[in-house]
Amino acid sequence: MSRSLHDQTLALAGIFQAASLVHQIAHRGMCDQASLESSLRSLFATNPDSTLDVYGGEISDIREGLQAVSTSLAQQSRPQDMEILRYVLNLINLESKLKRQKDMLEVIGNRIEQARHTAAHFGYTHPNLVGNLASIYTDTISTFRLRIQVSGNPQVLQREENAEKVRALLLAGIRSAVLWRQCGGQRWQLIFTRKKVIHHARELLR
Repeated sequence: MSRSLHDQTLALAGIFQAASLVHQIAHRGMCDQASLESSLRSLFATNPDSTLDVYGGEISDIREGLQAVSTSLAQQSRPQDMEILRYVLNLINLESKLKRQKDMLEVIGNRIEQARHTAAHFGYTHPNLVGNLASIYTDTISTFRLRIQVSGNPQVLQREENAEKVRALLLAGIRSAVLWRQCGGQRWQLIFTRKKVIHHARELLR
């Protein structure tokens, strides 16, 4: 996998897209369906030709994430920016713990592979698949001591379909965090090369 700024920005946008969609669902109970599909599709991209192919092959597939990088990472002034950034940092931290858990990685990989048939048959946003992916997250990553506390409207989050979408998206966020690390992404870059990443994200959005 290429370790260029371009690929790192796309992979980071993948994390931000998942985090942004979690924020939208937790507060409003809805999100952009095309962005949701791109994020969940990324879980099944095991042999991509490029970083962009993980999300579908078009910049439009990752636009929501690029926008979140160019606003939430840049401004950090609005409550929603801080919330999205908190999710992103937690996803990166969880991935760093997960990479040391070989058995758990194998379980996640096997169960995603088993879910591939459901994805092919019903599509990436079908409740059957979303519920399947949510259960993978619940049985594995949510057993870590570090847990992502999702903020939002309690009435919205109490609805099972919303809770399942959130968990499935957190799993997709972990997938993008893996990709980001494979592209050479490291936490210190969010501080020291932040302006370069934001500038490149904005270039890609033009």
